[in-house]
Amino acid sequence: MNLEDKVIGFIGGGNMATAIIIGAVKQGVINNRNVIVSSPSQSTLEKWKKRNIKTVADNLELIKKSDIIFLAFKPYHLTTALRSFDEKLVSSKLFVSILAGVSSQTIYNKIKTFHENPRVIRVMPNTPALVNEGCTAISAHTSATEDDIKMVNTIFSAVGRSEIVPENLILPITGVAGSCPAFIYLIIEALSDGAVKQGLPRALATTFAAQTVLGSAKMVLQSGKHPGELKDDVCTPGGTTINGIHALEKGGLRAALIDAIEATVQRAKEIERSS
Repeated sequence: MNLEDKVIGFIGGGNMATAIIIGAVKQGVINNRNVIVSSPSQSTLEKWKKRNIKTVADNLELIKKSDIIFLAFKPYHLTTALRSFDEKLVSSKLFVSILAGVSSQTIYNKIKTFHENPRVIRVMPNTPALVNEGCTAISAHTSATEDDIKMVNTIFSAVGRSEIVPENLILPITGVAGSCPAFIYLIIEALSDGAVKQGLPRALATTFAAQTVLGSAKMVLQSGKHPGELKDDVCTPGGTTINGIHALEKGGLRAALIDAIEATVQRAKEIERSS
């Protein structure tokens, strides 16, 4: 298995494709000369050309040239995108789907219309892969080989943490990993707003809020302690922090975050049912 020799195509060149490509190229896992991006958007293609990435406007041309094809577009474009597949051109191809709410079996069935033995892996990555801090769940369809799984795991472990999981866990992971960066950005923004209200300049407020979130996350991952225990370590009896915790609990932060995960997963289930 040598990923540097594999031609990797991305049908779709948006935010998630950007995170995967730029992150993996930075880490030397894939060679930018062996990456191809297709998109119906001319501005997207121009963006990739400026990064010295090959581009094509036609999905069929990309499939012809690629060994591994990432399905990196919006789930509702699935049927349109698959119209470009041709039975004689997809043999020995590995398809990696990052489509939220679309099962690997659905992908397999749709591709099988054009080819008897497609190989499919479903992943749920997130955009922090762009800075090598991604978190990706990998679930292999029965059609995928061990080498397929190793290659995909190599790509995503180079840009953060990756875990091979059964597919029934992908939907909840969509909430806690796939969509969660947006929730964290909102929290950082709110923390920054609070500091600005108290007189801190915006740039300094955002830096302190973001760095504190980063450091706190590392404490959870590296200490092995429960987040509740780490929280208690900061809360002096009668002190400032426990008063802040009280305000957050009173405002329903915990319930709001649980509701956000639930709403995300419910939407992913709706997409899965309609795909």
